[in-house]
Amino acid sequence: MKKKHILSLSALKRSDILSIVERSTAIAAGKAEGQKTLPNKIVGIYFSKTSTRTRTSFTVGALKLGASIIAYGPNDLQTNTGETIEDTTQVLAGYLDALVIRTAASDTEMQLLAEQDEMSVINAMSQNEHPTQALADLSAIKEHFGRLNDIHILYMGEGNNSAAALTLAVSKLPGMKLTLLTPADFNLRPETYKQATAFAHENGAEIEEYHFLDRRPQKVDVVYTTRWQTTGTSKSDPKWREKFRPFSVTEALMEQVSKPASTVFMHDLPAIRGEDVTSGVLDGPQSIAFRQARHKLYSAMAILEWCLVGITE
Repeated sequence: MKKKHILSLSALKRSDILSIVERSTAIAAGKAEGQKTLPNKIVGIYFSKTSTRTRTSFTVGALKLGASIIAYGPNDLQTNTGETIEDTTQVLAGYLDALVIRTAASDTEMQLLAEQDEMSVINAMSQNEHPTQALADLSAIKEHFGRLNDIHILYMGEGNNSAAALTLAVSKLPGMKLTLLTPADFNLRPETYKQATAFAHENGAEIEEYHFLDRRPQKVDVVYTTRWQTTGTSKSDPKWREKFRPFSVTEALMEQVSKPASTVFMHDLPAIRGEDVTSGVLDGPQSIAFRQARHKLYSAMAILEWCLVGITE
């Protein structure tokens, strides 16, 4: 079977996304308990940047499915001493069935790793996109609402790699709508927005991005934010926090945009309480952020299955 990779959601078909989400929600419901679908598989976990949820979820998920793992830290591979990524790829592809990678480098590094047909490569966050996060988000939404169709998400904050992945995911799914409110100069990458709006037009989804709070939609199903200081990055503008402050998710904002008894709050975590979100919202009755974090595990298991053995119901 030809090896499958998850580098960007732009490369996945709608059916692939839905298949992973359906399997993830089935795992969340306990329907895969005890199933060892990845016996004798070896999964490499290579993180050159910090991670709590993603690294743990793929490690635990692989073990639950019967695979063995080998973990690499930021200083463990010989790329640090001058070996080319092409040579490293040839070596790792001879040992591993899959490599889950988070990198501070450009997305080119992952693309080079995927230029072989022996080892699946899974993007666990790169400079431009966090595709496995968006798949977990969709799984959490599907579990909570029982559907993805006709769900309107309001995203507040930076147009970072998590926002990019969420945008590309929504753009592939008919009936979904995403409104992004991003501070001026901290928007989605123009190429990502252009690509996503083209996908949305093809698929019957809606993507909108604005920089002014008066463009905020009236009532939405999901309010979503991420931390303002994306992991491993810095901002050159010394006054960036002043630009971000109006985009904080507060109890007042939730009251203004909530549908009666149905709107939920989501956060990819880690949260910086008092900045991107107040504790009252994060810990409040509308928050499903910590259940969403559980879905990182369920979706990691579904992703590993999809890449290595295919998903069968």
